[in-house]
Amino acid sequence: MMEISQYLKKTISPAPLAVFRICFGLMLLGSLLRFWAKGWIESLYIKPIYFFNYYGFEWIKPWGEYTYVLFVICILSAFLVAIGLFYRIASISLFLSFTYIELIDKSTYLNHYYFISLLCFLLIFLPAHTYFSIDAYRNKSLRAILIPQWNIDTIKFMMAILYFYAGLAKINSDWLLHAQPLSIWLPARNDMPIIGFLFNFSWVPYLFSWFGCLYDLSIPFLLWNQKTRPWAYLAVIVFHLLTALLFPIGMFPHIMMVAALIFFSVQFHEKILAKLTCLWKLPISKDSSSSVYNPPAYVSKLLGLFFVFQLLFPFRYLAYPGELFWTEEGYRFSWRVMLMEKAGYAQFTVKDTSGQQLVVNNTLHLSTLQEKMMSTQPDMILQYAHYLRDYYAKMGFKSPQVYVDSYVALNGRLGQALINPNTDLAKEQDTFLHKTWILPFHDTIKGF
Repeated sequence: MMEISQYLKKTISPAPLAVFRICFGLMLLGSLLRFWAKGWIESLYIKPIYFFNYYGFEWIKPWGEYTYVLFVICILSAFLVAIGLFYRIASISLFLSFTYIELIDKSTYLNHYYFISLLCFLLIFLPAHTYFSIDAYRNKSLRAILIPQWNIDTIKFMMAILYFYAGLAKINSDWLLHAQPLSIWLPARNDMPIIGFLFNFSWVPYLFSWFGCLYDLSIPFLLWNQKTRPWAYLAVIVFHLLTALLFPIGMFPHIMMVAALIFFSVQFHEKILAKLTCLWKLPISKDSSSSVYNPPAYVSKLLGLFFVFQLLFPFRYLAYPGELFWTEEGYRFSWRVMLMEKAGYAQFTVKDTSGQQLVVNNTLHLSTLQEKMMSTQPDMILQYAHYLRDYYAKMGFKSPQVYVDSYVALNGRLGQALINPNTDLAKEQDTFLHKTWILPFHDTIKGF
């Protein structure tokens, strides 16, 4: 306990946190503007008829045309966080607006959206505005030349969890022994200039798989170590540039390359801020304040609970029987990044007590993305079945029954039935308990 107490009293310059605030805010701002420019707000959040809620967040509703207002709030909040103006309000607004957007529809889930939400949450409680911010320039009482070191280590630790847990998830037989799903994805990119021909060789997916696993497991420790940090950051750049070139995952690789700078020394970040001062011709403060920022006592306790949750929550899958990649019970929010290639087909039949029966045309109710994601994920299949039950009840069906014929191919295997076709999904309830109507997976994937 004495060591923890001493650690909590250690102080450091807020420069790394200020650089992180600026870079993270600007990168998120660019990502949101790109999202808008590509027309994804309309195609993902306005056009769809139905949206897949997250369990427990059914109260999150789409805003229709007002979704643009929600994005304006998020964009403005990201900009204000970057420049450090009205920081506390802006950071809260950024977290709430960004997270609300991501909770509207489960079919848009990505691990890096979850990661960004968590970083936004952390920024609410960190003193990222006490240095090199408009707030600190306007209000001298906010300025601090020292902050507790754990404020910066909080960001490092969150990144370490993402990387290390992603590495643990890759220690499985499909990834390491069969190079799946990279053996499917990489040959499809053999038309890339210069390096595309390499993806025709069978050993290349194995090289990428093993490198990816070792990278994720080791990179947090290599970045934290001063001697290995420059080479580790070079690996970060190479890894994420390759990821950006090969896979369509948006701004995430760029955000990670910028975020990893927080592992560098105080002197490194002070040089960055000095260059920004010269570049933007900012006034140089002559204030000789030597104040130390002391956060409220509850902040360290709250963030301690936050990290206990982050360390334990990804292991909730152990409470469920069956193959995780097949049932996906406990799969989301656990840093399982790019581990599966699932192709699915789901045909729904609606019946009622009077003998009416019809086969549902999914394209009348779901977008292309929604149908693709739904067809391989049991909880989304159940949600859609409930939507069909309610929809056809309004169309005159008496006590509608909903059945599905679903077939899924996982990581290059032959397709097999996912859901018991004799189960009336209209009567099943979505809970945290195991879904017994998911059929067994006829194979074994060994690992975490």
